[in-house]
Amino acid sequence: MPTKVLVIEDDGSIRDSLLDLLDAEDYIARGGENGLTGLRLVEEFKPDLIICDIMMPDLDGYGVYDQLQADPATALIPFIFLTAKADRADQRRGMSLGADDYITKPFTRQEILQTIERRLAKRAQLVKRYDDKVTALVQSISLSLPHELRTPLNG
Repeated sequence: MPTKVLVIEDDGSIRDSLLDLLDAEDYIARGGENGLTGLRLVEEFKPDLIICDIMMPDLDGYGVYDQLQADPATALIPFIFLTAKADRADQRRGMSLGADDYITKPFTRQEILQTIERRLAKRAQLVKRYDDKVTALVQSISLSLPHELRTPLNG
């Protein structure tokens, strides 16, 4: 199943360029022009990864990130800030909030694609680790149950 990426960016040319790039790389991509639209699209589209500008009208990227983190259903979606704010303090703020990565404009095709792949690989690794732990727990519980509970009662 193809990976779904949501791009939240108020600059139409950057948003369209990213959507074209993602489409060419076989991602399913959708775009929102501001934070409020982006949050609505998260609910509808259920993305596997979000790329979000910081400086936007209505709701900025920090607000989008905060709202996503407040909802357990969206808190674990990999989140990449994309911004013209290249100052080190701005990068630290984005990363200290817990964002998965921070890319400054202008960016290269290779930079954005490598960042997306790294974040998706890390998420897949975490999902596998948790699945392995759940499987081990289920096996442990089933082995520790007494025989009487594992076999049906006879009349």
